[in-house]
Amino acid sequence: MQHILIADDNNDITDILSTYAQKEGYEPIVAADGVEALELFQKYNPVAVLLDVMMPKEDGYEVCRKIRSKSNTPVILITARGEDFEKIMGLDIGADDYIVKPFSPSEVMARVRAVLRRMSNSTQPQKSENTISISNLEINLDEYTLYIDNKKMSLTKKEIETMWTLVSNPNKVFTRDNLLDSLWGFDYFGDSRTVDSHIKRLRAKLDKVEHSDWTIKTIWGVGYKFEIEEE
Repeated sequence: MQHILIADDNNDITDILSTYAQKEGYEPIVAADGVEALELFQKYNPVAVLLDVMMPKEDGYEVCRKIRSKSNTPVILITARGEDFEKIMGLDIGADDYIVKPFSPSEVMARVRAVLRRMSNSTQPQKSENTISISNLEINLDEYTLYIDNKKMSLTKKEIETMWTLVSNPNKVFTRDNLLDSLWGFDYFGDSRTVDSHIKRLRAKLDKVEHSDWTIKTIWGVGYKFEIEEE
């Protein structure tokens, strides 16, 4: 049976999430602090992680960073606070989704199903289809790497996926809602400001290396596109 790791120091929350996880056919494993969460992740290799931000010993952000450094396992952060900068920070370090307490357990399970579907779909293309090279840019979705002029860029999982989506469709305009839905699966839960802040951070990293032949262009009032400069 596949495992879901639930990490929260509130027993009431872990109990109800465990019950709902079992209803979905998963075997829940429960951690009460960040250190235990990492130990259980290493031991059981769960298919998804529900991770409270405010935990003893190591907080959810640090646990997420460590998980993401070695695995693409979906991580959903759960917190009592819903400030935009905290959501953006969570997504920027590699979380796949973000839920604010109080929440509906059914919604949490719906988010789990959504991220697992996206993970499954991302593994469907053949390996030969998972590399894109345009000008001095190369993206490898098998290895989750992006190079500019043969320099490996330090990007998060979500930033790689954002670039893959844009670069796969050069000159196509993606609305903010398009990007929220395809990259985060937020649907109506999404906030367009998440996309704007995410693109701003991504651009800042890409701009450390010259790329005069292409750019991520803002289409005001609409969204963004990957634009190839005409010679």
